[in-house]
Amino acid sequence: MNIENAQKAVDDWIKHHGVRYFNELTNMAQLTEEVGEVARIIARRYGEQSEKESDKSKDLGEELADVLFVLLCLANQTGIDLQQSFDKKLDLKTKRDHDRHHNNKKLK
Repeated sequence: MNIENAQKAVDDWIKHHGVRYFNELTNMAQLTEEVGEVARIIARRYGEQSEKESDKSKDLGEELADVLFVLLCLANQTGIDLQQSFDKKLDLKTKRDHDRHHNNKKLK
């Protein structure tokens, strides 16, 4: 599924299963909350913090999908074509950063 189709799938879900989109500020708060859940898993599972027993069953993929869902909601309700924006950003990063990371001694 490309980003355009994902945006449509989220919009269809909101229309059929939700009442309406939460407002932009509420969705921004939700996005922050979901990113925090991802950060918690990463910090404990891959970082130096010990993983609590209650966190071991958390599904990182599910939490990342929560982030993506809210991000797609925000794009939809603010009129952003995220596929177009992503393609433009990837092109910019490709041109700007093509040699940058290859020449970074920290990454060797």
